[in-house]
Amino acid sequence: MNGLLIINKPVGPTSHDIVYKVRKWTGERRVGHTGTLDPLASGVLIVCLGTATRVSEYILHSDKRYQAVIRLGQTTATYDSTSRILSNRPAPFTRDQIEAALDNFRGTITQTPPSYSAVQVGGRRAYDMARRGEDVELKPRTVTIHFLNILNWKSPDLTIDISCSSGTYIRSIANDLGQALGSGGHIVGLTRTATGPFTLADAHTLTQLELLKPSGILKLLRPTDRALLEWPEVRLDADGANRIQHGNPTPLAPLPDGSTPAAGMLGRAYDPRGRLIALVEADPEHAEWKPKKVLITA
Repeated sequence: MNGLLIINKPVGPTSHDIVYKVRKWTGERRVGHTGTLDPLASGVLIVCLGTATRVSEYILHSDKRYQAVIRLGQTTATYDSTSRILSNRPAPFTRDQIEAALDNFRGTITQTPPSYSAVQVGGRRAYDMARRGEDVELKPRTVTIHFLNILNWKSPDLTIDISCSSGTYIRSIANDLGQALGSGGHIVGLTRTATGPFTLADAHTLTQLELLKPSGILKLLRPTDRALLEWPEVRLDADGANRIQHGNPTPLAPLPDGSTPAAGMLGRAYDPRGRLIALVEADPEHAEWKPKKVLITA
């Protein structure tokens, strides 16, 4: 089984729980996900099977879209509703006041991940350190918020629609927005509505998948390259494909639009049969496509 399985993760199980279930249902040993969803969160989770697991690190960096419910007026240690409330304040804000505060969270921003997160500090997970009562100092990171819109505001709950770059913590946005308003805030509901080109409309529930035999799940798999369509297509002849599949570079050729690939540009390399055989990297200085990740060897 090679390809992508788009799952609508329910609230409760971890992303690793979902991977375990898919491995059990399909019998495929090589299974991995492309972006953790907390147990509190639901929505689009892309699971890679077979050779698709070799490109999971690239799919991981796809943009994400979420619908989140932020409860203003309350703070928690985890920035969500899974831990006790640390403070309670009124949240008598108008929609205009919230809109003005949200302006600071649009575009390229700097945010610090929550202490209770999977970020590694000295080889250890931050949430393990936080649970042991250790001080956790996480470095701020730069992320991009493509858009952030208010869907509903009825105090104390604010519902937003947000599209963001990979690595954005919606829990941090909830906490930071609450701090900016002087009331505190945390996440009480979170749904990932899209990852890259895939949306909830493409996703299958666990109940649907559990009822299918492996052959049924096989029919639901999406081609691996569907998650990489923002990369240019590189069509190779038989000799070029053979060279790439043996881990050797092949001569650089113009892209389908006639342009010359820029240095470091990644591409999707196909053999004459139309199979995605590798991810390649452009090296204009040496006029070569270099194999970055070979998916199908010769």
